Amino acid sequence: MEFTLKDGSTSFQFPVNPEEVNISRSKGYETIHMLEHGEFDFAQGEKVKEITFSSFFPKEYDDSYCTVTDIPDPRVAMNVLNTFIISKKPLRFIISGTGVNVPVFLISLNSSFRGGETGDIYFDLTLRTWRDSKVEKVGSSAAASKSGSRTDLKKSSKTYTVKAGDSLSKIAKLELGNSSKWNEIYKLNSKIIGSDPNRIKPGQKLVMP
Repeated sequence: MEFTLKDGSTSFQFPVNPEEVNISRSKGYETIHMLEHGEFDFAQGEKVKEITFSSFFPKEYDDSYCTVTDIPDPRVAMNVLNTFIISKKPLRFIISGTGVNVPVFLISLNSSFRGGETGDIYFDLTLRTWRDSKVEKVGSSAAASKSGSRTDLKKSSKTYTVKAGDSLSKIAKLELGNSSKWNEIYKLNSKIIGSDPNRIKPGQKLVMP
């Protein structure tokens, strides 16, 4: 079994496997207190998982617990982890032989030294799983749908610009194929034309039925 953190093409394998790995899973919820009815919990989706474990970087190789022969210098190894902790890009955490292969951020790293084990560095670390934020804004789908509908309406609404010598009956004949439909044009554009349908002006844009 190998414990590895990958930063792009760079892989860092922990030389000593931890004795145990803790993976914390929980669901978010909101508690609301209602008068005369007490408290109610409302689920809010899954929280980010936390992965924690402890191990150490040995100064000297020992085949009884080291998983790699070319062990890194403990100080160099800690520097690598320190680089990971300030990185703004997610890493990938893999435990071979298991289903653990997830994008994570290294969010916590504590180190310590123990008497009688000169050069060894012990550490505790915490990883938090990362997921891309693909959450849509509230109402965005509906808004997009409505926006699309409005756009379609605009495309289907034909307009005609009044020219010198035009009349509503002439426009009805040209645009609708029937001069008697002038009244339909007037009903749609009475606010633009005014009270007299015979007094249209060049430049006015009229909506066609």
